[in-house]
Amino acid sequence: MNNKFKFIENPGDHISDIKDYLFRILSNWKWFLVTIPVALAIAYYFNISTEKIYGLTNTIEVKEKSNPLFSSGTNIAFNWGGVSDKVESIRKALVSRSHNENVVKELEFYIDYLKEGRFRKEDVYGMTPFKITLQPNQYQLLNTLIKIDFIDNTSFQLSVNFENERKYKLINYKDQSTKNFKSNSSQFSQTFIVDEYINLPFLKGQISVQPTEESLKGASYYIQFNTIDQVTGKYQNVRAKGLAGTSLIELSLTGTNKNRLVDFLNKTVEVLAKVELEQKTNYARSTKEFIDAQFKNTSDSLKLIENNIEEFKQKNSIYDLSAQGGEIFSQTTGLDKMQKQLSDRIAYFNNLENYIQTHNNYAKIPAPAIINIEDASIAGMVGNLTELSIKKEKLSKEVTANHPSLKLANQEIETARNVLLENLSSLKEATKVSLNNSLRRLNSYTYELNKLPNKEQKLLNFQRKYSLTESNFVFLMQKRYEADIAIAASVSDISMLDSAKDTGQGFILPRVSFNYMIALLLGIILPLFVIIAKEILDNRIHTAEDIERVSPIPILGIVGRNTAKNNLAVFLKPKSTVAESFRALRSNIQFLFVRKSKDKSKTVIVTSSVSGEGKTFVSINMATVFALGGKKTVLVGLDLRKPKIFGDFELTNEKGVVNFLIDEENKETIIQNTTIPNLDVITSGPVPPNPSELLISSATDELINYLKETYDYIIFDTPPIGLVSDAIELLKYADSTIYVVRQGYSQKGMLRMINEKYKKEEISNISIVLNDFKIKTKYGYGYGYGYGYGYGGYGKYSNGYHENEKQSFFSKIFKKKKY
Repeated sequence: MNNKFKFIENPGDHISDIKDYLFRILSNWKWFLVTIPVALAIAYYFNISTEKIYGLTNTIEVKEKSNPLFSSGTNIAFNWGGVSDKVESIRKALVSRSHNENVVKELEFYIDYLKEGRFRKEDVYGMTPFKITLQPNQYQLLNTLIKIDFIDNTSFQLSVNFENERKYKLINYKDQSTKNFKSNSSQFSQTFIVDEYINLPFLKGQISVQPTEESLKGASYYIQFNTIDQVTGKYQNVRAKGLAGTSLIELSLTGTNKNRLVDFLNKTVEVLAKVELEQKTNYARSTKEFIDAQFKNTSDSLKLIENNIEEFKQKNSIYDLSAQGGEIFSQTTGLDKMQKQLSDRIAYFNNLENYIQTHNNYAKIPAPAIINIEDASIAGMVGNLTELSIKKEKLSKEVTANHPSLKLANQEIETARNVLLENLSSLKEATKVSLNNSLRRLNSYTYELNKLPNKEQKLLNFQRKYSLTESNFVFLMQKRYEADIAIAASVSDISMLDSAKDTGQGFILPRVSFNYMIALLLGIILPLFVIIAKEILDNRIHTAEDIERVSPIPILGIVGRNTAKNNLAVFLKPKSTVAESFRALRSNIQFLFVRKSKDKSKTVIVTSSVSGEGKTFVSINMATVFALGGKKTVLVGLDLRKPKIFGDFELTNEKGVVNFLIDEENKETIIQNTTIPNLDVITSGPVPPNPSELLISSATDELINYLKETYDYIIFDTPPIGLVSDAIELLKYADSTIYVVRQGYSQKGMLRMINEKYKKEEISNISIVLNDFKIKTKYGYGYGYGYGYGYGGYGKYSNGYHENEKQSFFSKIFKKKKY
C-alpha cells in the first residue's frame, strides 16, 4: 500500500482552489434571495419616507451703472473712488447672516405653515388657503403648534395643547424680545370668524382666507412661530457662486418647499439690490440734506435782506444808485463772489488735508459737495490714493503683514499721500494769493465808496449783500436739483438675469436610483462577507476533498444520511442509497486485506475522533452488509463506557464483553443472535469502573482468538480514539481499521493525532469513511454521490454504481434529491 501522500498542514489552503471556493459561495444563493429583497425594501421605505429635498437657482448680474446724463465733474453723486471687486463683495453679502436675517423678516419666514403628512408634518408654505397676519409689536406663542380646523370657508377653530410641565415663551418680532407664558388649562380651543382680530394672551393677529370655490370644511393645518435666529440659521446653506470671466453670480438653495425656495431666492436679490442702491446714493442723499439745510438758511437770509432794503429805501427816500454807485456795485459784486468761492475752496483743502493726516484708510476720502475745484490733478491724485488704499485692504485679508506685496502697497500709498499733501499745500497757497489779490482790489473800491453819500453807501452795501446771498441761493438751488436727479436716476448695480421659478423640477434628495443601487450592492456584499467569513472560519469537514487536504489517510467511501427509523439502515431499506454505499464499502475494504489473510477470518475495527460521528451506525451496517452477503459475522461492542448497539437489535445489555473479561460468563453465553441472518452480536455489558484495564487483559486476546475461529468477519465498535486510549490498544487486532468522519460535524483538527500515527507507520490498513453525507451544491463538485463511493486501487476513486444519479449544478439547485 502506498502511504506517500502529500499532506497539507495548513487547513486554510483549500481556499486557493478558486473553482471550489466559488461553488461554496454560490451554494448559499438562498441567502441572497433573502438579503437582496430586504435591502431593496429598506431602500424603498427610505425613498418614500425621507423628506424630499429640492434645489433651485437664479442668476444675477453685478455691473456698475451710472446715469449717462452726468459726468464725474457735474454729477452730485460723484465719488473719488469706488469699491473694487464688486462681484466678490456682492457674493459675500448674499451669504451673510445679517442679509439673510433681513430676507427672513421681509418674507415672514419665521411663521411655519404645516399639514399632517404620511410620515411627518409637512411644510405647505404657499399652498395654504389662508394667511395669518400678526399684530406688530405684540407677543406671540413661540415654538408651539397651533392647530387650525376649518368649520367652513368663513369660520375656523383654533386649538393648542399645552403641557403642564413645559415652560412656554412668547416673542415680540419687532425687537425679538421674549417673555415667559403659563397657560391656565392644558387644552385651549376657540372658534373665530375669518378676518376677525384674534386677541389671545399668546396670539394676536388675523387669519384671512384667499378667495376659493373649494370648500374648506374639515381642512386642518398647523402654524408655528420660530425665532428669527432659528430660521436664519436654516438659510445659511444658500450658495453664491461667481461665474468665472463674467460679472454674473449664480444663487442656489436647497430645501423641502419649492415655494419657499422661489420666494427666498428672488427676495434676497430684491433686498440686496435695495440696500446696494441706498448705499450707492448715500453720498447724494447726505449732500442733499446738507444742501437743504444751507438752502433754507440762505432763503431766510435772502428774505430778511430784501425786507431790510425795502424798509431802508422807504425810510430814506432813496430808491436807485447813482451812476458812480452802480459802477462800484458792479465791480464789488464780482469780487464778493470770487472771495466766497476762494474761501470755500481753502476750507475744503484744509478739511481734506486734515483727513489725510489723521486717517490711515483712504478708501472713503470725502469729495466736495458744493465746491468746484479747477485743478483736475487733485481729483486724479485722490482717486489714485483711494485705489491704492482699497488694494492694500484686500491684500491685508489675504497675506501677512510682512508680505512683500503688502509692504510695496504701503510704500505706494505713502508716496501718493505725500505727493497729494504737497500739491494740496501748493494749491492752497496759490488760492490764498488769489484771495489776497481779490481783497486788495476790493479795498481800492472801498475808497471810491467812501466818496458817495452816506445813504447811498448804505444802500450799496445792502444790495451787495443781497446780490451775494441771491447768487448763493441760485447755486444751492441748482445743486439741490442735481442731487434730486442723481437720486431719482440712480439704479442698483444688481439686476436679476434669471429669476428662480418652480418649473416642475424634481427633488434632488433622496437619490432614488442611487439608493436602490446601494441597497442592491449591500444586499450582495453583506451576505457575501458573512459567507466568506463563515467559510474562512469553518473548520469542519464537509467533503472528501476536505479530508484529502488535511489527511494522508485514504478514503474508503462515503455513506449518506440515514433515513431509517434506527441504525439498521441496510436491513430495513436494502434498496436505499445508504445500503448501496455500505455494499460499496464491503467491496472496497477487500483491497485493504493482505494476501495471506484472504481466506482467514478478518477483523475490522470501527472508530472515530469523538462521540457522535456515527461509528456505531457504520459498525452495525458494515456487520449487516457482510452478514447479508453470506458471511458469518459477529458485531462486538467494545465501547465499554457508552454501550449502544443492543438497542437497535432489541437485545439486552445485561451480559456481554465485560462479563467475560471479569470471568462471570463464558464465551458462548455472551453471544446473542439477531433477526439478521448470519449476524451475531456481543454487547458491551454493564459499564465497568476500569474499562481500559479490562481491554488490555489476556482475556481480550482469548475472546478475539475464539471469534476468529468461529466467524468470517469480526466487527469491533470501539470508543472514540480522540477521547480515550482504548481504541489505540485495540488497533493491534485489526486487519483493517475504519475511521469514521461525519460531514459538518467532525473538525479538521481532530485528525491530527491519527495522521501522526499513520505517518509514523504505527497504524496500517486504516481508511476513512465520510458519514452522514448530504449532497449540497458547495460540496457536490468533484466527487459524485450515487449508491456508493467507488474505490479502485490504492488512492484512486470512481463514482460507484449509480452514475445516472449525478446532477448538474443547476439541477442540484432546483431539484431535490430523492432517496
